[in-house]
Amino acid sequence: MITVIAEKPSVAREIAVIIKATEKKDGYLTGNGYFVTWALGHLVGLGMPEDYGITGFEKASLPILPNPFLLTVRKVKKDKGCTADTGAIKQLKIIEDLFNQSESIIAATDAGREGELIFRYIYQYLKCSKPFNRLWISSLTEKAIKHGFDNLKDGKEFDGLYQAAQGRSRADWLVGINASQALSIAADNGVYSLGRVQTPTLALICRRYLANRDFPVKNYSQIQLSHSKDLINFKSISKIKWDDRKLAGNVLKAIERSPMAMVTSADGKIETEQPPLLFDLTGLQKEANKKLNLSAEETLNIAQSLYEKKFITYPRTGSKYIPEDIWPEIPRLVRALQKRENFKQAISQIKWSRFNKRIVNYLRVTDHHGLLITDKIPSALSAKENAVYNMIAFRLLEAISEPCVKELTDISLQILHYDFTAKGSRIIEAGWRSIKGSFSNDTEPLLDLPELKKGDELKIKELCILEKKTKPPFLHTEASLLSAMESAGNDIENEDERKALQHIGIGTPATRAAVIETLFTRNYIQRDMKSLIPTGKGLQVYELVKDKKIADVSMTAQWELALQKIETHKADAAVFLKEMENYASSITDELLQTVIAQNDLPELLCPKCKTQHVMINDKVVKCTDEACSWIQFRNICGVQLSLSDIQNLVNEGRTSLIKGMKSRSENKFDAYIVLNENAESSFEFSPNKNHKKNGE
Repeated sequence: MITVIAEKPSVAREIAVIIKATEKKDGYLTGNGYFVTWALGHLVGLGMPEDYGITGFEKASLPILPNPFLLTVRKVKKDKGCTADTGAIKQLKIIEDLFNQSESIIAATDAGREGELIFRYIYQYLKCSKPFNRLWISSLTEKAIKHGFDNLKDGKEFDGLYQAAQGRSRADWLVGINASQALSIAADNGVYSLGRVQTPTLALICRRYLANRDFPVKNYSQIQLSHSKDLINFKSISKIKWDDRKLAGNVLKAIERSPMAMVTSADGKIETEQPPLLFDLTGLQKEANKKLNLSAEETLNIAQSLYEKKFITYPRTGSKYIPEDIWPEIPRLVRALQKRENFKQAISQIKWSRFNKRIVNYLRVTDHHGLLITDKIPSALSAKENAVYNMIAFRLLEAISEPCVKELTDISLQILHYDFTAKGSRIIEAGWRSIKGSFSNDTEPLLDLPELKKGDELKIKELCILEKKTKPPFLHTEASLLSAMESAGNDIENEDERKALQHIGIGTPATRAAVIETLFTRNYIQRDMKSLIPTGKGLQVYELVKDKKIADVSMTAQWELALQKIETHKADAAVFLKEMENYASSITDELLQTVIAQNDLPELLCPKCKTQHVMINDKVVKCTDEACSWIQFRNICGVQLSLSDIQNLVNEGRTSLIKGMKSRSENKFDAYIVLNENAESSFEFSPNKNHKKNGE
């Protein structure tokens, strides 16, 4: 017998059908000489400090440097501690029994760093020594699975991938556990969390927020002129920006007395705009955040669902390219798309004999190729699934289309001795932009100018002063944050380091969404419309660590580079681990010496017993008398109650209007939080507002 172990039951079922192992058992399927089972994600992980006999946060215990690292069954929170997950224990026992009955094993967990880690940790925890092969596939279609089984790879070929995954796992443990405990001990007012990728990501958000908040906004004026020639109306704008509006007004009056402008230069050039490449996961997440307002985690979950339904290829990819052997499949995918009505017009724009091969580059394909649809075309999807699927499918059509050819025109005008400029953009060949009919981008709207040459005179039809303000750096959205994480090495001053870290970034396409969600969970950041802003706690943590290596994106990018080298056997995993141990020791010492300013928390009487004070921390407000047991959670339907809201609720029985809460069905609503006579909280809605009670 051979045991095939997948990452999820749904994937195991797809594989079982293909290899004819269709007899259902408890925790696995069997038939045709195979057992097919599943891992339910991370069944096994690195042990926590308590597994090494270290309980609580004690200065004397730090730094914690396990040797060896222990593997334990997945744990779940229960009461005040953690206990082994009974479901995980049961499934591990099933896997162990199947391994013992088998001659060999096929690792069919997701084909990437984390999938490799999931299998290897189970294999190691069970002390298994059976030989194993690797199923390495990029989609769950019947053809892909059959091809994968026909071309199984020796498991040893992926030792580098496992060592990189193990190195990432251990590095995150060493830095996260030690730094978090050290800062929490220094703070002495709650639990703080730091991490190898989490903290530099928080630093990106905080730096942008502070740059935006502290930006010195200045008013300035420009003069705009309106012209017309050959029945084409267009406008020009002054190159000078006047800080003094009065000076701009004086210039305006002078121009009014001499309302003719002279063309001093008319430069045109032809620009060829290549089509976009295929989506990688980060690219898809950025686009979905911009166009659909989906979070990075939502997009990943939707893409994973589409993958498991066999509609798209493996989504956790960091590549935008495909290898040469996939290229012959592309026409078949495009033909399959014709079954969907909304793609027929776009497909009619494609030149079938001249598909653009720019996406073919074997050297730029990482673990998996760029995101593609499969030849299984969906007929019924949820609205969000449909929107994400369409993005992936339209991007494929764009990527194989011809370039867009534009004529760009730059006109300089002079009136009196003041210079004005007008810029034009005209489509000559639409190419890939005809797929979705988007002929301009956000920074360069289409503007057709008449034919002009040096020496032409233009009458000024109208003129006005435009009142403008200098703009601060935009707050990060999830889309811009993902870009910043992806290009973290680009701002490094040292040229050699910058080249080495180009295209490295911090985190991986598969983990960036989880990092952002962790910052929300820790109450370090919050959403303000589409923008991401730090909370008071997030800013406090940033101020403490902003000058330390743990907040340095370039340092984290260098670690990511080291992990990539381990994967390709160009670096030693043991050396990397030693570096992480040394770093964990140094950051622990630094943080233990940190002095944290205590925020002045209001002293409030419990609204229930009215005799004892309440204790306020990040997650809850509760009475200090355990017999009273009054408690109020601070995060309500996705919104964190501020200190002023807590004061109002406890003292007056009612908060101000809380905006932007989300119901279970993801609908936003506004409401007051109020306490009844038993100090129990509920929602109160404004009159004449549509709402659903209790946030349903």
